[in-house]
Amino acid sequence: MLITFVFLHSLLANIATRSRRRLREDGGQTTAEYALVLVGVAAIALLVLAWATKTGAVGKLFDFVLSHITNQVK
Repeated sequence: MLITFVFLHSLLANIATRSRRRLREDGGQTTAEYALVLVGVAAIALLVLAWATKTGAVGKLFDFVLSHITNQVK
């Protein structure tokens, strides 16, 4: 009976140690995934900004908004 208890205790301790080790290793993976998503979002934002600047869409939008606001005030 004592041998069975010692065996089960060591088995459970081994499983718990592996689980803790696995959790620590996965933490870095999650951080890397977030970093890759942020890099992707930043790249898309830069592409949209470059397109909008090249086509003059930002200036046109700004002019439209200002003229709409001034027309509402009159």
